[in-house]
Amino acid sequence: MQRRPIQRIIRLRLPVLVLAAVLSASLPAHAASKEIIELQTQVQQLLDMVQRLQSTVDSRFGLVQHLVEQSTDSVNQMGTAVAAMQQKLNAQNESTGGKLDSVSGQVQSLNDSLDELKSRIAKLDKQMQDIQSQLQNVQSQPAAAMQQPGQPQALDGGSGNGGAPPATAPAQPQAPPLQETYQGGLRDYNAAHYDLAASEFNDVLHYYPNDNLAGNAQFYLGEIAYKQSKYKDAVKAYNAVLEDFSGSPKAPAAQLRKGLALLQLGQKEPGIHELRSLIQRYPQTPEALQARSKLNALGVRINPR
Repeated sequence: MQRRPIQRIIRLRLPVLVLAAVLSASLPAHAASKEIIELQTQVQQLLDMVQRLQSTVDSRFGLVQHLVEQSTDSVNQMGTAVAAMQQKLNAQNESTGGKLDSVSGQVQSLNDSLDELKSRIAKLDKQMQDIQSQLQNVQSQPAAAMQQPGQPQALDGGSGNGGAPPATAPAQPQAPPLQETYQGGLRDYNAAHYDLAASEFNDVLHYYPNDNLAGNAQFYLGEIAYKQSKYKDAVKAYNAVLEDFSGSPKAPAAQLRKGLALLQLGQKEPGIHELRSLIQRYPQTPEALQARSKLNALGVRINPR
């Protein structure tokens, strides 16, 4: 930056000196001295102006250089901030994925507790019906005794058949009770006694394949396999729910868990397909909300292009 002002000064001074020499040669001595003094004064003024211009240029250049350095620092700081933000977003995505799995487990646990509560309510309702039936039988015994006075033993529950209804044998005496078996399976499942729970759920499927609880039992067989990290077996069990018990209330949960099991197996595309299909088939369910959160955590569009 210093060479250019010096060259400018030389270019400015050279014509002036040449002009001064020419004038000094052509003018008389007394006139030459006066003109030379004026030229020297003008040259000095020009030199002063050049120096001031050089000073201004140097100050402006310093200011520009300072601004460039500030801009560079700002860009570097912005790059650092963007990198930190990206790391934070990556950490949040990983944390969100873990929280989603935790929330999914909690929701499923609540569903399990709700199923167990429903089972208990159904059992209590059956017991109430049995009690009402027994009360009706007791109330009908005095009337039967009045009609058949020759059989008093029926009043105190003897062996006579006059007032007591005939005993009915179960249609399938070898089958375990449905409610007790299913409720026992839920209790053992929540207690992490998975082998025993699987046996009880298989009994429900074997002896009561057409009952509404059969679809639930099939779903919990998938849950047991999932918790034991047997993801292929879990996918098969969830498929059985979706294919054989499509009307089961566990169908949305089965499709959600199937998608998660496929992701655990590294089958990303089929897993994403199941989650998208779940959102389309059951858009207003809690399982659809969990599927959306999982797709967002994976950075995947909910609706494919």
